[in-house]
Amino acid sequence: MAGTQLRHIAKWRGEIPIESLYTAGIGGQRFFKALKEKGKLVGTRCRRCHQVFVPSRQFCERCFVELTEEVRAQPDGVIKSFSYAYIDHNGGRLKHPVASALVQLEGATTVMLHRLLEVKDLSRVSIGSRVKAVIKPKGKRIGSILDIEGFRLVE
Repeated sequence: MAGTQLRHIAKWRGEIPIESLYTAGIGGQRFFKALKEKGKLVGTRCRRCHQVFVPSRQFCERCFVELTEEVRAQPDGVIKSFSYAYIDHNGGRLKHPVASALVQLEGATTVMLHRLLEVKDLSRVSIGSRVKAVIKPKGKRIGSILDIEGFRLVE
């Protein structure tokens, strides 16, 4: 089929009866507890390779050392990569595209994926753009990644 363009992507509706229970693990629980109770973004530093993981982890993903040193990341960061979605999860066209980004927070050497808030002009988003985490007020936090509403572009 070389040279043939795909004009329509087929989809099949169906259901998969799956139930799951997600556990964040010890490192993730540390991150979500600090986020819920204090509105803080915490990570862990590897004493061997000096990587700072945000959200926090229990073991270094690079050198497998147990991570015990907790560090605080700032809510400010920089976009390392980004993407736009023009189609919703049901295959319908969105009225306005949704932007997501990989953000490296100040104090972290890793990135986290989250949505970008209030992006009306997509040309404003670029690698290197400055952003700031928007954290829900204390009474609305539940100990989930969604306690971070997303990231807002900083001028």
